[in-house]
Amino acid sequence: MDFTEEQLERYSRHIILPEVGGRGQKRLLESKVFCLGAGGLGSPALMYLAAAGVGTIGVIDADCVDLSNLQRQIIHSTPDIGRTKVESAKSTINALNPDVKVDIYNERLTADNIREIIRGYDILLDGSDNFPTRYLMNDAAFFEGKTLVSGSMFRFDGQITVFKGHEGLPCYRCIYPEPPPAGLVPSCQEAGILGALAGTVGVLQATEAIKEALGIGESLAGHLLIFDALKMTFRKVKVRKDPECPLCGKNAVIDELITYEESCELLKQKG
Repeated sequence: MDFTEEQLERYSRHIILPEVGGRGQKRLLESKVFCLGAGGLGSPALMYLAAAGVGTIGVIDADCVDLSNLQRQIIHSTPDIGRTKVESAKSTINALNPDVKVDIYNERLTADNIREIIRGYDILLDGSDNFPTRYLMNDAAFFEGKTLVSGSMFRFDGQITVFKGHEGLPCYRCIYPEPPPAGLVPSCQEAGILGALAGTVGVLQATEAIKEALGIGESLAGHLLIFDALKMTFRKVKVRKDPECPLCGKNAVIDELITYEESCELLKQKG
């Protein structure tokens, strides 16, 4: 593909990077990234993916914008209150970069629809706010052979990693084989969340997704990046593949998607 004059100007700061260049920018324009959630993590991730020129972005979210979202969900604004989050996100993305094709899914991700939805995308971002959905996303990514960029946050702390279980690297279940008992972790509605923390974690997710699309740098796969906003520290720890992982281990017992009980919704880490 050839760049238009507008694209050459828009992406000039990428193109002059030797690690990206014109070839890399074309890869971004041809790439397809799926984002689960248009909330706290999805908002900054979606905006930077769009700004970078990711050609196709899919976003799924069944919620509508409310006033309490605006403390951290920067892809939405006050006039968007009451709109579906996916429509609001699409409007913001298209206003930022008309090059981007935005596929929206105003529905919840379930075991019945997830594999068909994610199949057409190259890279997946998990910005979900509850444990059942995280496990569902991890398992579907493994079965479909997709790279999954995962982010989570709670109060003042965030975590980011990349899961490539299909390539013999750790998956989410290698770290957390099963969801925690209901009620063990308070929701962010109960415990609170630093709004800017969502920006930090979401932007790091976007950065990892862009690197994966370009095939540059060192992937976070096999590592967990832990951010403490109060201390302003990052800590990178190695994560090993669990040979007994129930999903990707040598004696795996999970061969289909699992829908966990709705009681796990009590564990929401609100995005």
